[in-house]
Amino acid sequence: MAHCIVPEAEAVLDKEIPVLDKGFVRMVDYMGSDDRIVQSARVSYGEGTKSYRQDRGLIDYLLRNDHTSPFEQVVFTFHCKMPIFIARQWVRHRTARLNEISGRYSVMKNEFYIPSAGDISFQSEDNKQGRSEEEVPAALRQEVLDIISRNCREAYESYEGLIDKGIARELARINLPLNLYTEWYWQIDLHNLFHFLRLRLDGHAQKEIRVYAEAMYGLASKVCPLAFESFNQHKRGGVAFSAAELEALQRKLNGEDPGLSGRDLMRFEAKINEGRQL
Repeated sequence: MAHCIVPEAEAVLDKEIPVLDKGFVRMVDYMGSDDRIVQSARVSYGEGTKSYRQDRGLIDYLLRNDHTSPFEQVVFTFHCKMPIFIARQWVRHRTARLNEISGRYSVMKNEFYIPSAGDISFQSEDNKQGRSEEEVPAALRQEVLDIISRNCREAYESYEGLIDKGIARELARINLPLNLYTEWYWQIDLHNLFHFLRLRLDGHAQKEIRVYAEAMYGLASKVCPLAFESFNQHKRGGVAFSAAELEALQRKLNGEDPGLSGRDLMRFEAKINEGRQL
């Protein structure tokens, strides 16, 4: 197999994409492309044996039918800077490899994520892990921002004071808040990146991690646009039904009652509505 070089990807390689107030995402390296996916699927040597249309069809078939191994042949390395509370969500995707800056070896920078006033929200009453759409009064939004900023300032001043007194960095850091920025190099194959993006691009994901997923989507899609086209069609833009829901769907198409109740009916109707929106 020849080394894959994608001009569109080369144009964005190593360029910082700003995220949040002080964060960023950079694609520092990639291995493979759409060509590598189809080459590995066909176990072929050389190019030109299949047309562009046939390549698109093969990639679409592979993704639609969950033949994932060829997508693992494409690998990305990202350099990312994000608040620690986002990193702790992000690291739940254990199929990646990462190396993070260490507060044991380095003095952490005085950089904290401060949300915009428009992102200050109440807790949702019907979603334990989400935000309400109810508007927060301007005075309260400013109060929240003042509290966050003051806490960050005081915590970092205490941290610097401990460092100046010669206290070990691994101890001095422990009172720093979760909105402190951290950095890491994060390497992942395309199959597992798709899983990350499907979850973190979803509207139910926390906004602060969703914007990182959007930045990574924009960069990685330059490397293998055909694969991302299929991802959008079958994974990101698709709706999965359980066996019971498929039976309910058939009854609904026949003009009958779907035969579901309670939360089962609510989930089923939500999927129907989501499909209509897609």
